[in-house]
Amino acid sequence: MVKSRAVIITAISVSIWAQSAQAAVPSAYQLIAQTTGVPPVVLYAVALQESGKTIHPKLHRPWPWTLNVAGKSYYYANQHKACTALHIALKAHNPKNIDVGIAQINWGWNPGIFASPCEALNPYKNLTAAGHLLRKHYRASGDWNVATGLYHHPAGGHIAARYQKSVAQRLNTLRYITTTQK
Repeated sequence: MVKSRAVIITAISVSIWAQSAQAAVPSAYQLIAQTTGVPPVVLYAVALQESGKTIHPKLHRPWPWTLNVAGKSYYYANQHKACTALHIALKAHNPKNIDVGIAQINWGWNPGIFASPCEALNPYKNLTAAGHLLRKHYRASGDWNVATGLYHHPAGGHIAARYQKSVAQRLNTLRYITTTQK
C-alpha cells in the first residue's frame, strides 16, 4: 500500500513537471512533438543542444539556419544565406560531415528525408525529421534519455552517453526555468 502511494505520488510529480516544462517549450515544438510522438521538452532540448545560439545575453534559442560542416558550426542570418552555404559545403565536403538546420540532421547519414538540401533548412520539416528520428531511437531503447544519445550517435557508446548527459543538463535547466517562473 505504501509502495503504491509512492508510485502514484511519483507519477503525479512527473506529470506536473512535464506540464510545467511544456510551458517553457514554444508552441511549434509542442505541435511537432505531438505529431511525432515525442515529449515536447525532449525535442526542444535536442534543438537547443544542436543549434542553440545566444541571441542576446539572457536569450539562448535554437537557430533554424545553422550548419555544422566538418565539426565547425555556422549560423546564418536567413534561410537563403544558409541554403547557399549548404550547396557550397555539399560540393566541398563529405555529406556525412554536414549537419543541417535547427535539429542538425546529418545530410549523409539520413538520405531521402528531405526533397532537397534547402528543404532541410525549413525549421518545421527539420524538427519533424528530428521527432521521427527520436521516436525511432525511443522504440529501440525504451528510454527517452538513451534515445537522445542515439539521436546524436546511433552506434551508442561513450559519444552517445556524453551527448545524452548534455541534453539531460538542458532538460534540467528547462525544469528549473519552469519551476522558478511560477
